[in-house]
Amino acid sequence: MTTPDKSRIEQDTPPQPTLFLAFELGQDKWKLGFTIGMAQPPRARMIPAGALDTLQQEIARAQQRFGLSEDARVVSCYEAGRDGFWLHRALVAHGVTNPVIDSASIEVNRRQRRAKTDRLDVRKLLTMLLRPMAGERKVWSGVHVPSVEEEDRRQLHRELLTAKQARTRVINRLKGLLAGHGVQLTLQGDVDTQLEQAQPWDGSPLPSALRTRLQRAWQQVGCLTAHIQALETERRALLRRREDPVVKQVRQLFTLRGIGVNSAWL
Repeated sequence: MTTPDKSRIEQDTPPQPTLFLAFELGQDKWKLGFTIGMAQPPRARMIPAGALDTLQQEIARAQQRFGLSEDARVVSCYEAGRDGFWLHRALVAHGVTNPVIDSASIEVNRRQRRAKTDRLDVRKLLTMLLRPMAGERKVWSGVHVPSVEEEDRRQLHRELLTAKQARTRVINRLKGLLAGHGVQLTLQGDVDTQLEQAQPWDGSPLPSALRTRLQRAWQQVGCLTAHIQALETERRALLRRREDPVVKQVRQLFTLRGIGVNSAWL
């Protein structure tokens, strides 16, 4: 017998008094939209970002405004994004049913430019939240919310990917600056000496400010390379010593032909 997922909206249960809440999450402010049904105009409120106490107060006021009891069911939603899943965990801890919506699954009007305003987004999310309750299916796709432990296990791999991407960006910028003066270097070995000896198309030395910038960029590449090597050393140590089930699965995948450590870890 499987345990029901409380973050999903039950579509086959009898109607019950429910307060619906949609979030428009901003860096400084959160826009809240409350309603109890399609025919009810939304109640819009603005609160400081991250103010959970104020959020609970607004939920209580909305319940009172719509004539619901204090223990009435609350169903909310927000788009997955910068704020991650901490808000979801906080809502669930307070008894709120909260699916996290995949932004890419939200339908848009293909004939018109999408109007990106708080009012439109809150109203649209509220409408999407109500439609499954009316029996409509496949309105949007939800995001799997990982546990805190699962999310924490991803940090090393993500930090490694970020460092590699940053190094690639710096190298590409360095190559672009050289190409703008008709210079091509392999960027291997003693790059500082190569930069000192590099000459544009007319045989003149590289301009001093440009050469200094290129040298600083190469120093960034060296720092990022050292950081990547340290992270890879840490990852190898985890693979050798750690005995939890997830790392054991990584070891098993790593033994397969054609799968490297990066793919296995991912």
